[in-house]
Amino acid sequence: MKKKSKRALAKEIFRKAGGILRMSEALKLGIHRRELYSLRDSGELEVISRGLYRLTEIPLPSLPDFIPIAKKVPSGVICLISALSFHEITTQIPHFVYVALPRSAHKPAISYPLMRYFWYTEKLLMTGVEKHMVDGCTIKIFDIEKTLIDCLKFRNKIGADVVYEALKMYWERKGANLDKLFKYAKLFRMENVLRPIMETITSG
Repeated sequence: MKKKSKRALAKEIFRKAGGILRMSEALKLGIHRRELYSLRDSGELEVISRGLYRLTEIPLPSLPDFIPIAKKVPSGVICLISALSFHEITTQIPHFVYVALPRSAHKPAISYPLMRYFWYTEKLLMTGVEKHMVDGCTIKIFDIEKTLIDCLKFRNKIGADVVYEALKMYWERKGANLDKLFKYAKLFRMENVLRPIMETITSG
């Protein structure tokens, strides 16, 4: 039986990992830097972000901009306009990936995609986090109601019109859970801001 080449073994390791690995992960799994660079130079590996590689034979990720966060910023949570887009309650096209970080965290060294960071308190960061398996990566993102309250809290930074539109789209879709929305609003002292907006939307 013909022995597999180191390049073939490296590609097999990538396949088993879902097609995307950080360099540190690849090295731990037994891939030598030489094979990584060789596969990159031949076009069989693509550099998604610094130190992050994708096997090009694997289909393109459905949410490529979220992959560097999932792989390189384990404490980060997708938030605000990026989360609105994920939950399909905005017409905005995010020009950045919006990421919530712990207050103690340093700004991650990610050159691409463009990121916009928001430093959250522990309570704000740990509440309402969902985990979604996307393209073999676990992506942390705030649930829909928590996202809306965060947007309300940061409305001066992302635009009050964006928040109003999102709340309106949320109200008009099936499964709107106002009890949960107001529970978060009360928890983060946004109830007095949310109530008049929702009264306008629900009476319209």
